[in-house]
Amino acid sequence: MDILEIKDLHARVEEKEILKGVNLTIKTGEVHAIMGPNGTGKSTLSSVIMGVEKYKVTKGDILLNGKSILDMPVDERARLGLFLAYQNPIEVPGVTNSDFVRQAMAATSGKSVSLFKFIKEYDTACQSLKMPSDLPHRYLNEGFSGGERKKNEILQMKMLKPKFGILDEIDSGLDVDALRIVGENVYDQVSDTFGCLLITHYQRLLDYIKPDFVHVMINGKFVKTGGTELIEKIDHEGYDWVKRELGIDIENQEEKAPELLGACAHSMK
Repeated sequence: MDILEIKDLHARVEEKEILKGVNLTIKTGEVHAIMGPNGTGKSTLSSVIMGVEKYKVTKGDILLNGKSILDMPVDERARLGLFLAYQNPIEVPGVTNSDFVRQAMAATSGKSVSLFKFIKEYDTACQSLKMPSDLPHRYLNEGFSGGERKKNEILQMKMLKPKFGILDEIDSGLDVDALRIVGENVYDQVSDTFGCLLITHYQRLLDYIKPDFVHVMINGKFVKTGGTELIEKIDHEGYDWVKRELGIDIENQEEKAPELLGACAHSMK
């Protein structure tokens, strides 16, 4: 079992403080869902866990199996088993999907990847995600619809087999069928060797990816933690009940997450 721990995490971008004391422990085999209004720190948290340089940690720590990863660059964190799927994966003309994934696998594992084994696993992953047959030869995300880009992120995660997947609003831009396919593929990976941190606004994704814990983030920290009952309440009442119950105002302070590829892109440096 692997453990990712976030302890009293504070972070800012430029002079703006966004995270204000986040505490979270995730174990492999668990799914943690983070919900909350726009602009309250959810995407910032995912970026800080992955080590995006734009954000500066001012207090607290992030531990993977008891070892701090704060001083590690993105590629080292990827090699240790962290994967981040962003809201808006970018296009990379001239690099095919299959070449990108195979190189990322070699970079994160430190081992050469058998071409025969790679093709077999890649084809299986493509079929499970209902991706087009010409995907391996297309340039990375070039000309892809929003839904295809999200599926492609999950395909990368299936191939890289990280310890923890951090998925930032992978449901945005997905139609009903694609949502089911993506959700089922993510949930099928949850095991003793894989845990998931899932950022979402909508209950519909959580119909397929069953969370063990649900955290409500407001003003840069978790204000409520519970189970699926929180999802139902948010779906019916929004977040006004949180303001009433806790007597807090909701600040909108989060900057838009930078457009980056999944963390495997950085592992190829």
